[in-house]
Amino acid sequence: MTRQRSGVGPVLAAWATLGLCYALPAAASAEALPEALVKAYQTNPQLNAERARQRATDENVPQALAGYRPQIVASLSAGLQAVRNLLPDNTIQTATLKPWTIGVTVSQTLFNGFRTANSVRVAELQVQSGREALRNVGQGVLLDAVTAYTNVLANQSLVEAQRSNVAFLRETLSITQRRLNAGDVTPTDTAQAEARLNRGLADLNAAEVALAVSQATYAQVIGNAPSALRPAEVVDRYLPKTREDSIAMAIHEHPAVMAASFDVDVASTNIRLAEGALLPSATLQGSVSRSRDSDQTLGTFGTDQASIVANVTAPIYDGGQAASQTRQAKEVTAQSRLVLDQVRNQARTAAVSAWVANEGAKIAVSASESEVKAATVALQGVQREAAGGQRTTVDVLNSQADLIQARARLIGALRDRVIASYTLLSAVGHLDVKTLSLNTPDYLPEVHYHQVRDAWQGLRTPSGQ
Repeated sequence: MTRQRSGVGPVLAAWATLGLCYALPAAASAEALPEALVKAYQTNPQLNAERARQRATDENVPQALAGYRPQIVASLSAGLQAVRNLLPDNTIQTATLKPWTIGVTVSQTLFNGFRTANSVRVAELQVQSGREALRNVGQGVLLDAVTAYTNVLANQSLVEAQRSNVAFLRETLSITQRRLNAGDVTPTDTAQAEARLNRGLADLNAAEVALAVSQATYAQVIGNAPSALRPAEVVDRYLPKTREDSIAMAIHEHPAVMAASFDVDVASTNIRLAEGALLPSATLQGSVSRSRDSDQTLGTFGTDQASIVANVTAPIYDGGQAASQTRQAKEVTAQSRLVLDQVRNQARTAAVSAWVANEGAKIAVSASESEVKAATVALQGVQREAAGGQRTTVDVLNSQADLIQARARLIGALRDRVIASYTLLSAVGHLDVKTLSLNTPDYLPEVHYHQVRDAWQGLRTPSGQ
């Protein structure tokens, strides 16, 4: 427990020191960051759309497995046929026939150059790649949720800070006007105080606009408008201890790298799939049929047939199509390997950047806290000196401006500190429900996969659609 609090306590204390914890009407109405992440994980349209895409990808496997199964086709034909026959004695015979035929044909592929087996392998690898892509999208959604949450929290805090600044500047202007009436200051002091007040009002308006934008983004990502938000915690306890560990985890465990690795396997298997077109194929076909007509003058009134036929074909020359497809598959495989190298390099760079940013955010928070404390002491001193006539009004205004800027930097540093920790967790591929221990069931794509993999028939999806 002590280890977990080591990275969280200072940040929460800093939020509380700034007064960023809003008074909550009831504990149940407050929304903490883990609760917001649960909502985003369950309802985010982007993530749900990716899950639907993955379920569609799962269907590639039963489609490929269909190559092992027999194909059964039933046929039925019926119609009217007018016949006019000229006989040897120059007489004419006419009739209206009503022929019909019904039949069933069963076809079974015995060998097709291992194309069915390779198609199944490709489909299974595509499922594996799709799962990693889904996991990567889930990481992005959770990180977007963290960013949206902390932006609202920071902008709320900045609005409160600007409101306090405006209240201070109004009081300073009022004091300056009273001192002007008493003859202690000049009209210049009053004009300076009024100018700073107007600037403060403009800064407050800008902060309120930024808050409105962040609230809209929050609703888009999380699924509901923000209410009372609690200070966000960092996730240092889940992070790697060194930069080298971060890099190793990123290049081996990040879902983008895993997906690219499966894509290489898909491309390699497609080579064998293309080569299968150059091999012979064998099929077995059985059929039964019955046909009837209504012409009594014909030699036969109806025909019943049953047959079983084995068919073996071997390609000799197809104009070079199969050879071209094989060469193409080899080039795509080479491209996939280069893409894998590129993704690994990107993962390595992202891990280093996230590690450095997280370490820098720690220093920024510490420095900003010290700056706020020093600026607060300086303002108090300048106010006392101004009351004694040793400082001017503009000195007080400048000192207040330094304090509000320091508080704004601390608000930004606290926000960046939280986002940086989650960004590093995402960079190493561990920003997920299981790692964060969120109070929601984890979406398991393999459940749907096993539901449809061996399905021989049925039009409804497992969800009943």
